[in-house]
This record gives sequence, C-alpha cells and structure tokens, in this order.
Amino acid sequence: MKKIFYVCIIALLAACSNKNAEVNVGDYTVNGDTISIPDNSILRPKLKIDTVKEVKYQTHITTTGVVKAIPNNFAQIASPFSGRITKSFVRLGQQVIKGSPIFEISAPSFNETCKIFFQAKQEMQLADKNLKRQQDLFKNGVGVKKELEEAEVNYELTKRDFENALASIEVYNVDPNEMKMGQPLIVRSPIQGEVVENSIVIGQYLKDDAEPVATVAELSKVWVVGQLKEKDISSIHESDNVEIELPCMANKLINGKVYHISEMLDEASRSVQVYIVCNNADRTMKPGMYVTVQFYNPADSVMLIPAKSVLQTENSSFVIQHIEGNKYIKRPINVVGTDSNMVICKSGLKPNDEIISEGSFYLMEAI
Repeated sequence: MKKIFYVCIIALLAACSNKNAEVNVGDYTVNGDTISIPDNSILRPKLKIDTVKEVKYQTHITTTGVVKAIPNNFAQIASPFSGRITKSFVRLGQQVIKGSPIFEISAPSFNETCKIFFQAKQEMQLADKNLKRQQDLFKNGVGVKKELEEAEVNYELTKRDFENALASIEVYNVDPNEMKMGQPLIVRSPIQGEVVENSIVIGQYLKDDAEPVATVAELSKVWVVGQLKEKDISSIHESDNVEIELPCMANKLINGKVYHISEMLDEASRSVQVYIVCNNADRTMKPGMYVTVQFYNPADSVMLIPAKSVLQTENSSFVIQHIEGNKYIKRPINVVGTDSNMVICKSGLKPNDEIISEGSFYLMEAI
C-alpha cells in the first residue's frame, strides 16, 4: 500500500514539473506559458483586445499638509525683565517695521543695568583722563614709567567693563547716546510684519518668565508642511513644483515649491515632513490651516492601459498579451500608479503590443 502511495506522489510531482505538458480547460488550452483560444470558444466574444500606446504622463502624489508661518518671519515678543507695562504702541493688525516700539515697561532690573552702564562709562572716562595725564608727564620727563603702565592697564580694564555694559544695553535695542537714568524700557519688534496677536494691558505686571504679550508675523510667504510616505521619498526633490488646494477654496490652486525635505523619518507614520514655500500676498493661507498637497513628478514615457486588463497575484501584476492568431501569453508588468480607470505601466509592455483589455479574468485558472 505504501509503495502505491509513493508512486502516485512521484507521478504527480513529475507532471507538475513538466512545464510543456498540455492542459485542456474546455474553451481554451494551455501549453507551457501559451494559452490557445479556439475560434469557436465561448470566451472569444467576451474578450476585448486593445493596442498599447505610449504617452507622456506626469504622475502625482496626493497628501495632506498644514500651513505654518516661516520661523524667520515670526516673532513672539515678551518682556526681558520683570516689570509693569506703562504704555502700548501698537494695535491688532498694525503693520510694523524692524525696530518699531511695541510696548514700554518700567523694570527695576533694567534700571540696574542702566546704572552699571553709566558707572562703567564714567570709570572708563576717568581712566582715559588719567592715562593721558601720565602719558603727558612721561613725555615731558617728569612722569614715572611704572605709574604710566598702571594707568594703561587700568584703562584697558575699565574699557573692557564698559564694552560689556554697552553690549548688555544694545541687546535691548536701546540707543546709549539717548539713554537716561531711570527711563523705562521700550520693547521693540525684531522683524517687519503685522501684529497678529496683542494681549498688552496697560498697568499689567509681567514676570521675567511671562508668556509673550504680542506676536508679529510676516505672512506674505508661508510654509506648507506636508507628510510624504517613505515609499515616495525618492520621487520628490527640492525646488519641485507643488499645487496646494484649500478646503475653503476648492476651485483655487496655489502654486508652491519644495523648500526642504526633512532628514528624519517619523517611525510611527513611516513618513517625512516636506516644507513647501508658497506666496501668500493676499493672506489667503492662514497658519494652522489644513490643506491638500499635490506633488508632481517630471513627465515620463509610460503605457496607460485599462485597469480591467490587469490581473493581480500576491507578489506581481500582469496582463494577457495577444501573440498571434489564437495564442496569448502572460506578461508581467510594473505598475506605478492609477489614473481614473487606467493603470500606469512603467515597464513590461511596448508600444503596439496587443493585450486583452476586458475579460482577462476568465483566464485566471490558466495562469
């Protein structure tokens, strides 16, 4: 009994391994990779054959994005010292230039900084006078070299202290030549733009770690940050053209250019962030908006074939190609995308090849 079983298994394996063995399947026959469909087969009227044509096609990738202000064109303005706001110079929506006053604050810490500056300035001036006096005495032969050297060292030290105090004043955009002891600090805008947030309250006391009380943004250009899947990274390059669609203006497309592709991949979503710069002179795009992003690849030669012609297995896609007469063959293809009811075939077919465009699923068992 066991011998009979082994013989059956061996015969079955031999039959499967014989690629050229002819198999009859009713209305067609299979010989290796070739399928023959007789003229009288009931399948013939159900099969439609089309000729493959090569076209120039621009593939695109659709994803979502968020509008964001460009960081260099965005400034949140807070007080550098604890103190009380004594005056406001702006209103919401006002246009300001770099250095424009935003608000005024009376701050004891700033007064102390001013005091240190004036002391350092006075000490440097005294050291400078003493140095010049010692130089004059030594030049006329009545001075002492040691006292001259001490005056030179003292001047250099006081000069360095003054330069440090001056730097600490200038960082707050204060003109040291017009500064007076006890004056309030005027906080100024570091950029040109529009006041988009304003929570300044006259008389409000701010701590040195308080939240910003005003925001200035230049929104004539903005970023759209889109998410690009890992498999599509190689298709997008810096300076590529992009189209942005706003949910509030479905019929209007805004053009943009890829500014930067992030070097870091988000492991959770398997995507990278793509920064797209867009003109926003009319202020249509608001930071925080969700948008639809269309990335376009350069036009390339492809074969557009009907979606119904493509058969799919677990690992590959293929079509049934007409060879000649009643003979057909399975042809693997490389599918790179879809467009409506058409499939974009990058390789596997040539122009003027004939394929079954409808009804190929009737032959699934033959392949």
